[in-house]
Formats: sequence, C-alpha cells, structure tokens
Amino acid sequence: MPSLTSLLNDRFALALEQSFGEDFTRRDPVIRSSQFADFQANVALPLAKELKSKPRDIATTIVDNLDLAGICETPEISGPGFINLTFTPEFLATTLNQTNAAEVESETAGARIVIDYSAPNVAKEMHVGHLRTTVVGDALARTHELFGNTVVRQNHIGDWGTPFGMLIEHLLDVGIESETAQDISANPNAFYQAAREKFDSDADFATRARARVVALQGGDKQTLELWERLVGFSRIYFNHIYSLLDVTLSDDDLAGESIYNDDLAAVCQDLEDKGLARISDGALCVFPEGFTGREGEPLPLIIRKSDGGYGYATTDLAAVRYRVRNLHADRALYVVGSPQAMHFEMVFAIARAAGWLPEDVETEHVKIGNVLGDDGKILRTRSGAPLRLAELLEEAIARARATLRESNAEFSAEEEAVVAKIVGIGAVKYADLSVAHDTSYTFDLDRMLAPIGNTAPYLQYAGARIRSILRKADSDAFTAAPIHLGEAAERDLGLALLGFSDVLAEVVASSTPHRLCTYLFDLAQSFTSFYEQCPVLIAESAEVRDSRLRLSQTVLEVLEAGLGVLGIRVPERM
Repeated sequence: MPSLTSLLNDRFALALEQSFGEDFTRRDPVIRSSQFADFQANVALPLAKELKSKPRDIATTIVDNLDLAGICETPEISGPGFINLTFTPEFLATTLNQTNAAEVESETAGARIVIDYSAPNVAKEMHVGHLRTTVVGDALARTHELFGNTVVRQNHIGDWGTPFGMLIEHLLDVGIESETAQDISANPNAFYQAAREKFDSDADFATRARARVVALQGGDKQTLELWERLVGFSRIYFNHIYSLLDVTLSDDDLAGESIYNDDLAAVCQDLEDKGLARISDGALCVFPEGFTGREGEPLPLIIRKSDGGYGYATTDLAAVRYRVRNLHADRALYVVGSPQAMHFEMVFAIARAAGWLPEDVETEHVKIGNVLGDDGKILRTRSGAPLRLAELLEEAIARARATLRESNAEFSAEEEAVVAKIVGIGAVKYADLSVAHDTSYTFDLDRMLAPIGNTAPYLQYAGARIRSILRKADSDAFTAAPIHLGEAAERDLGLALLGFSDVLAEVVASSTPHRLCTYLFDLAQSFTSFYEQCPVLIAESAEVRDSRLRLSQTVLEVLEAGLGVLGIRVPERM
C-alpha cells in the first residue's frame, strides 16, 4: 500500500506551490512523527530565512492552501510554526479496507541491489562473527525484495589464496575419499588445523604446499580439480548452517574471491594506465586522495605485492568493477565488519577515480559490530577460540525446547522440534537485528528467549495469540467485513498498521533493520492494548466483532510480513 508520508508529501507539494510558486514544489515538507499529533510538518522553519517572514506566518499560509479534507482533522499550528496533522479514524479505516497493509507500493522501487554478505571461508567453520553479516545481509535482501527492488546476492566466500596450497596437499595425504576428507562437510576446522600444524612442523610438507599454490594460481588442471573438491565439501557445510539459520543464500549466490582471479592483472594494468597506481617499495600501490596516515603521509592501498601476488584490495576492486559492469548494480551494499571501514572507503574512492563506479551507482559499507560475551569482550569459547556458530544455534534451539516444556504446552515430539527451532533461531536473529548493526551487543540467551520485552518470542506469541483468536471465530465471514475504528485503541492500532510502508522505506533507504524491529514491537504492544480494551470474540455486536476480527487478522498479516523480511517465522501456536 502507499505510505502515509508519501500521501502527505504530495499534498504539501501542492500547497507549497500554491503558496509560494513552482520553485517550492519539490521542497521537503520535513514531515516527522510527533508526540502531539500523528505527524508534524516543520517546513515553515527552514523557509523563514529564504522568504524573509516569520515561520508561523509561513505555516498559516501553507495551511490555508493545504487540502487534507477527508484525510486529517483541521491542521493545527503550534510553537514557532509546526503544523500538527491528525488523521481521521474514517480515513484510516477506509485505507485499511481498500488496501493490503502488508503489501508495499513504492514509486522508487525497481532498483537493482547487489548485496555482499555472509562471506565464510572454505575449509573453515563459521563462527559467531559470521552471524551478524549473514543475518543482517539476509534481512536487507528480503526487505528490498518486498519493497519491489531486484536483489542480487553475492556470498563473497574466501576460496582462494596461499592457504589452499597446504589444504590441497593435506587432502592428498589423507585421501580424497577418506573419512577425514568427508568430515570437512561437518567439521572443517579440524581439517584446517591439521593442515596448518603440518605446514608449521614439516618442512617437506611446507615446500610441497608452496609449490601447490604456484600450481593453483597457474591453472594446473589436477590442482584445480582438488581445489573444487575442497570447495564442494565446504559448500555442504555452508548449506547446513544456512538451512539452520533459515536464510535465503544458496549455491547460486556463491561469488568467491576465485571468480575475480583472471581479472586481477587487468585491474592493476588499468589503474597504472590511468596514472592512479605506482610502484612503492617494490609493490604496486594506489594513494587515493584524502587518505593519510598518522604523520600526515599519503596512505597506500597495495594492489600488487612486491612478490607479484595479489591481496584483498585487488579482489575487492575487481568485485566493484564486476558488480557495476556485469551485474548492473544501481546500489551495492557490503555487509562487513566495522574494522574494514577504512579499507572500503579507499576501495570505493579508487573505483570512482578509475571510472568504474559512476556517480549514479551508490556503494555502502553496512558496518557490523561485534557479538560480546558477559565479560564485554568478543564472544569466544573458554579456550579463547571463536565460538562455533553451529554450536551457538543448536544451544538456542535446545533452550527454546526446554522453555516450551516448562510452559506445559501440549506438543507432539515432531511439533515440539519444529516450534523449538522457529523460536530458538528467531530469538537469536531478532536479538541481533533489533540493535543498530554498527553497534555491539551482549549475547544472552535468557534475554533473547524471554516471552516479554522486545524479543522474537514476544512477537511470535502475539502472532500465535491472534491465530488462536481467529480459530475461535465460528466462520471466516469476517474476512470480508469492513473495519471500523470507533474506539481510541482501534484507531491507534489502525494508524500503527498503516505505518508499515513508511518503516520499510526507511529500512531500504538507510539499511537499518533495527527500525523495523522497533516498529513490530510497537505494533505488538498496540495490539495488546487494543485486545485488553476492545473485546473481540464477545464484542457488543456482530458488526463490531467482525470488524475487530478483521483488524486482528490484518495485524497478523503485517507481523508475519515484517518478521518474514527479518527471516523469522511465526509458529501456529506457542
């Protein structure tokens, strides 16, 4: 459905034109939520200096030309020139009756969005550090798709580089068909650690490993076949984790470092030809304008090492070029840890200077903060190793199952397993998504699984509760009944429902899934207030009952849609 703010923006555009001329049609009316009304337009204040008039007088002129008949109560001017806007219950009810609050219509939809997220390493187990990049990236992908954009997922896995020499040699030593090799799909860390130990302690093995790297980079057929087997084993492992996390990544989205290997020399040559790269201490470097070190000296980005090898910077530059030229990105999101901020700023600056990144293509580093333990440090095992992601997720499911049993809910064993997974995984994902992605948060399963507060179980229970109410209705005739918003709690709930489009647009524009979490929590609270104040199944008349049933159903639809783009399901019952 169209958003409420877009409707107000259109009406204010006409009023501004009629008040001050065509030059003012595109001025931002500065519409914001308000504690004194539904919305507040603050446009009069920034116009005061330009028009050389008092903001309150400007606001009065705007209101005189503002046509909101049948939409809002008479606008009120407060303070120095704020215009307070309150929708009529009739307008809200009519809008809910004529549109689907869970669907989104946007004139700005249709962009092609490339999202780089998750990015685990081949032959290494995913740890808690991969949780946020995967969950946040997937939520953004789903949100853009609901908004009407085309999303191209890019899982930039680490599948190339010097470690593969030792990994391939170790694979040959243990045997391709051995149990040790097959175990990579379930426990890749053990394989990697064994290879690393041999590399550090066995000189002959280290020599073979280095030679294997040369063969790999040179395109040796047998070496590439062995490399593909390693990638294949890890692919099975990745898919297990993605299935457990319930994210949308698939094999088709794999876009590892290896796919840019043949383009790296051309990237370097192009930068040299454009006069952007030069040799410094034997390495080929770019010194992008505006980046300096502590002493004020120009800061280099090394794109070819002194030994002729390439690093992450070269691959990332090749990826930018590929995503613009081949994937035709209008906007590229990089969901990567915050410590990489300077790296990506430099990569984007160089890509623009090289002409690979046109001005109309937006790049954004969606900075990801850390997951912390009780001690305020990055969450790790007692031994200091990164916490395995699979272990963390399995613990969440087990704890959710225990909570379900404590609630004395009557589930079959099969149903219990399904609900426990939905609740456990949902709790972990929501806790991550409900805080700003560039901040850190403390991992606390007790808080995540709590049935009260801003948690997934609270929202899931609200959805399950509505399902229970709808099941108790004697028919589904209410689905065609008109919604009326006679009571204050009904009106507040209707207004909350019609805010879904606005919050999705905000998430899309600013890459902030936590704003959707806040909206859904507020919606669930509004429903609770409505349910407490407005009897549904025992309403005073059949007309009111059906109206409230349909209003409840609409809340369920929006909750499911909102949680759905976060990658969280609502169980049938809890």
